[in-house]
Amino acid sequence: MSLRYAVLGLLADRPASGYDLIYRFKNSLANIWTATQSQIYTELTKLAEAELINVSEEGPRGRKEYTITEAGLAALRHWLTETAPKQANRNELLLRVFFLGVIPRDRAAAYLTDIGTWAERSHADLMALKESIDWEDNDFSRNGRIALEWGERYFVMNKEWAEWAKKQMPEH
Repeated sequence: MSLRYAVLGLLADRPASGYDLIYRFKNSLANIWTATQSQIYTELTKLAEAELINVSEEGPRGRKEYTITEAGLAALRHWLTETAPKQANRNELLLRVFFLGVIPRDRAAAYLTDIGTWAERSHADLMALKESIDWEDNDFSRNGRIALEWGERYFVMNKEWAEWAKKQMPEH
């Protein structure tokens, strides 16, 4: 259901085509919410049917640009202010950590090393993204920088935690 609000939020910032939304997901929301091309186009169809967005412009090769409607903006505002976010209580990465004792120590250590490597690579990717963005002086950019800062801290914490966790493992 949150994909709906991610699309509405992006369209609240400015009108966009499906292609534009795919690009914006990749370059602004990928750190916190992912969506495939087919998911985005499916959601656009559902939002248009629900009259939460409309086609504001049609171009060559069937290109459609979408704009959020007043009903869509009201739905987005309701979601932001009247519903509580679902807290993720599942973390497969940590679930596996609980059971690392059933594999050889070197394999368990390699698992933790992989987490650190993933976090370091993800942090580097995020920093490259941060440098590539032409930040504007508006709410969307300002709030995007706030969300990006969370991602920076998250990946740094995961790398540090993985290094710490490896040190906690018995030597035998």
